[in-house]
Amino acid sequence: MAQENLSVVLHSQGDLRLENRPIPEPGPNEVLLQMHSVGICGSDVHYWQHGRIGDFVVTEPMVLGHEASGRVVKVGSAVKHLKAGDRVAIEPGVPREMDEFFKNGRYNLSPTIFFCATPPDDGNLCRYYKHSANFCYKLPDNVTFEEGALIEPLSVGIHACRRAGVTLGSSVLICGAGPIGLVCLLVAKAMGASQVVITDLAPERLTMAKELGADFQLTVKRGDGPQQLAKSVEDVLGAQPHITIECTGVESSIQTAIYATRSGGVVVMVGLGAEMTTIPLINAAVREVDIRGVFRYCNTWPMAIAMLASGKVNVKPLVTHRFPLEQAVQAFETTRQGVGIKVMLKCDQNDQKP
Repeated sequence: MAQENLSVVLHSQGDLRLENRPIPEPGPNEVLLQMHSVGICGSDVHYWQHGRIGDFVVTEPMVLGHEASGRVVKVGSAVKHLKAGDRVAIEPGVPREMDEFFKNGRYNLSPTIFFCATPPDDGNLCRYYKHSANFCYKLPDNVTFEEGALIEPLSVGIHACRRAGVTLGSSVLICGAGPIGLVCLLVAKAMGASQVVITDLAPERLTMAKELGADFQLTVKRGDGPQQLAKSVEDVLGAQPHITIECTGVESSIQTAIYATRSGGVVVMVGLGAEMTTIPLINAAVREVDIRGVFRYCNTWPMAIAMLASGKVNVKPLVTHRFPLEQAVQAFETTRQGVGIKVMLKCDQNDQKP
C-alpha cells in the first residue's frame, strides 16, 4: 500500500490545500477504503467559499468530499459482510447513537449523526479513508465506481420523491435543473411520474434535462413574477402539477412552487436558501397544499443500487468533467464556475477509469 494519503483539506474560508495525512486504521466495525471516485457537491464549494453553511462552521482543518466510492483494502475484526477487494458505495451519514430518530428509521434527523465533510467531521476526498462498514454498500459488477459515487446525489432525489409521494401518473414540477434537480427528474420518472416540467435560468441545463427525460422545459428569466411562472407551468402541462420539488432555495422560486401546485398537492423543499423566507403561506393553507422539508436522505442506498443495476436509472450522463486528485483545486474552480453538471475527482492513481 502506498504510504501517502493525499487529502483535500479546507483550512478556512478560501484556503483549500492538498496535503498528506496518515493512513487511518479501521476500528472493529469499520473498513479502510482506497478511494476511487468522489464527486464535488455544491456544499463542498460553499464551505470553501464561505467557511460555513448555516450553523455548521469550519473552525479547524476539514477534509472535504461526501459523494464517494472506493475499494475495501482492510476490514475491522467484527466486519462480516465485506472483504478486501470489494467495491463499495459510501453512505456519508452514520448515526452515532440509537436515539428515537434511529429507532424510527429516520436516522438522518439524529442531531448527533456523523456526516462526511460537515464540520467537525472529515470527508473522504483522499486516497485512503475509513468508514463504518454498515454504511458501505457493495456494488454489483455492472455498476461503475462513478455510478457508486453518484448514489449520494441520487439519494437526495429518492428521498425527495418519497417525501413528495411521487407515484404512477403523478405530474411533477421541478424548480432548478442543477445536479439535484436532474436526479429528482430521473427518480420521478423511474417512480412513474407521467409528466415532468423543469425550470431553470440556464438553457444548457434544460437541454440536459430534456435528454434525461423531462417532458417540458421552461426557461426562467430573472424578472419573471412567481404567479406568472406558475401560470406558464399550468399552460404547458394543461393543468397544475400534483407535486412540486423545489431545488433552488431561492425565495421567488419557492413562491412559484406554492402558486403552481394543485390544491391538495405537495411542495417538497430540497434547495436551501436564506433562513428567513417570505412565502404565500395562506395561499398554501387554504388550498391544502402540504409543504414538506427534506434533510439529506435515509434508507436510500439499496434502492439506488437496484435502480442503477437494473438500468431503470442512468446517471452516467451527469458526469461532465474528471480530474485526478492532484488537480483538486482546479476541479473545485470548475465546479464553482458552474461549468458542466458533475465534476468527478479520481483518487486512485492506478485506476482513473469511471
